[in-house]
Amino acid sequence: MDKFHSLRAFAKVVETGSFARAADRLDVSVSAVSRQVADLEAHLGARLLNRTTRRLSLTESGQAFYERCVQLLADLEEAEESVTASAAVPRGTLRLTASISFGVRHLASAVADFGARNPQLRFDIELSDRAVDLVDEGIDLAIRVGDIGSQAVIARRIGVAQLICCAAPSYLAHRAPPRTPDDLRDHACLTYAYASGGNVWPFADADGRVRKIEVESGTHANNGAMLAALAIAGAGITLAPDFIVAPDVRDGRLVALLADYASPAIPINAVYPSRRHLSAKVRAFVDYLVARYADDPEWRL
Repeated sequence: MDKFHSLRAFAKVVETGSFARAADRLDVSVSAVSRQVADLEAHLGARLLNRTTRRLSLTESGQAFYERCVQLLADLEEAEESVTASAAVPRGTLRLTASISFGVRHLASAVADFGARNPQLRFDIELSDRAVDLVDEGIDLAIRVGDIGSQAVIARRIGVAQLICCAAPSYLAHRAPPRTPDDLRDHACLTYAYASGGNVWPFADADGRVRKIEVESGTHANNGAMLAALAIAGAGITLAPDFIVAPDVRDGRLVALLADYASPAIPINAVYPSRRHLSAKVRAFVDYLVARYADDPEWRL
């Protein structure tokens, strides 16, 4: 049994959720992938996958083995990079995760541009507003807005987002705009499920004094773009990052509120596991993002 190819086939089946998709990604036949996984299970003397006609799932042993397998494959790739003449050239697959709104609106163009400059590099991207476990899910790099997570990670600042309190002209046509943060208690507010402060919105006055206002949630959602769309439709007031709502404010679809009060800036970080060697592909892409977002990002008002 070729252990490397069997490990790679098994990992790809788990990542893609099917033997056919794994075979397509590895550019081999489905029968070859099936044989490699079967050989691996025979070698280990344990079933790794539960197979039905509709879906695949990991067994308990398979889950534990997959987590180690992903790390072994990543370590092998990085070991190869560290001793080859092309170690400084981004190549291989970069597994990347980011929030849905930032990923679609801003990261997609960065990935396309960087990929065109580095044709030996392939991206595998997962967009999710939840905090993905980088080690357990074999992720090389995460772009996180705000909290970087509690796990052992290293973070590098690539930009800053500013929260904007805003609502649509249609909403403000029949509701008096809030003059102070306290006035928000009398409004329908659109709240974000993953906000670290929950339904408590912070504002600082001209003297730097911070007020934290617990708002009444008219609608609660787990995606910032959804909340922005609801605000544009007149459903209420939202407190959203400028990388989501700045274009809508510039074009008049939303109106910025509480101009005399500042909402906190939120760091945008590139995050990777602290126990993993920083490979050429990760280092190069993070350097690129730092440079790309350093001067006057497109989302600024």
